[in-house]
Amino acid sequence: MTPSAADRPVDLIISACTVLVHDDQERIGFAEDAAIVVRGGIVEAVTTTAEAADLTAAERIDACGQVALPGLINCHTARADGRAARPRRGPSHRRVVQRRYVVEGGDGKVTSLDLFEGRRRLVVHHFMFAPEWDAGCRSCSGFLDQVGHLAHLHARDASFAAVSRAPYPKILPFKARMGLTFPWYSSYGGDFNRDVEMTPEREGELVERPGLSCFLRDRDRVFHTYTTYERGLDGLGSTTSLPDLTALGRQEEWEEPKRVRVGVWGACGK
Repeated sequence: MTPSAADRPVDLIISACTVLVHDDQERIGFAEDAAIVVRGGIVEAVTTTAEAADLTAAERIDACGQVALPGLINCHTARADGRAARPRRGPSHRRVVQRRYVVEGGDGKVTSLDLFEGRRRLVVHHFMFAPEWDAGCRSCSGFLDQVGHLAHLHARDASFAAVSRAPYPKILPFKARMGLTFPWYSSYGGDFNRDVEMTPEREGELVERPGLSCFLRDRDRVFHTYTTYERGLDGLGSTTSLPDLTALGRQEEWEEPKRVRVGVWGACGK
């Protein structure tokens, strides 16, 4: 804590206990004779009992002989917040997409730029459906069932689309049978899946794998900002988690880094 913070009264100090702690490298350990400083319902610091003795507190608890595990409320969000911030932290996470890929959807053949539907961000679900298959992947269908109403993504200036390698005439009846309403495009005969490393070649054959790719549009320039695949999709799929993968995040005040807000990139040309 800074000296100015130490001068202000805190709500609670739990002292003389053994505290389970972890660092930024996710290493864990135990701090003996430690004190937990709480302000506004949030753990502000874990320090020594001796240092905490000089602080003014509304309440003190002597937890001698006890083990404390601070931060177990919503602790699962800390790692997720750190991971979600990575695509927003700088140009090293952005690759310019040089090509205009042609895909086919309900309105015929369009370019990859059209998938943005005029919005700044695009999340693509790589739906496993090989050209020789008669039906799409069941687990990919289950993933799409979790996504929810796209209006929530659109409100955050993000579009969503599924892309498969199967010809569109194969996709259309399967999409109708599954009751899926998402924009779904065929990259049949193109290099889109291969270029985003979603259809690797193994022993001379192309292999399907599920994944998500995120793109950012700045007028007519497109940046590939993030890709995850296979087990990387675990825990994703909601209209809350999908913006976390994109370069602009959820656009919430609590997000890091603070400088990433709508308007930083300039208005997109229509």
